[in-house]
Amino acid sequence: MHKIDRIYTEHPFYGSLRITAELKRLGEAVNHKRVERLMRTMGIGAIMPKKNTSKRNKGHLIYPYLLKDIKITRNNHVWSSDITYIPINSSFVYLVAIIDWFSRYVLSWSISNTLDLYFCIEALDITLREGKPEIFSRRDGYAKYRSRKSVYKYQIYRAIIEATGKNKHGFKRKSI
Repeated sequence: MHKIDRIYTEHPFYGSLRITAELKRLGEAVNHKRVERLMRTMGIGAIMPKKNTSKRNKGHLIYPYLLKDIKITRNNHVWSSDITYIPINSSFVYLVAIIDWFSRYVLSWSISNTLDLYFCIEALDITLREGKPEIFSRRDGYAKYRSRKSVYKYQIYRAIIEATGKNKHGFKRKSI
């Protein structure tokens, strides 16, 4: 392990195969699988460039922050929802949380192993039993989230508008 650590310190971009080759060059009889296992045990791995998945496409729109000039002065003034994922072993689960912006209190949350509408609606229903916001803000202003997840959030947003009668700007919805 000492020799692996020394080689890794000198060449942090070396993976298990290159370290195995270097050890064999130094006269050690090792297998690449053993070197892989020892590197995992030591918590080291090759340093390599990561994928650039978060770069925005030039065609995506930039949406303005509509709550910028609003002073949030009381509970139930502005609520927000957000969906994130939590890695668990070899998979992950989804978490939706509804937050009051004034108190920073999590009003409700729900966890699901699939990204479907129903666990979001469940969190929303629990929250709406306790009260209704004046303004509901979605937190998906980034272009990389314009996918199925955004459609689910939009459906939840529409449900909030139906329940409260006001949209993100605080205006009442016009009846048709």
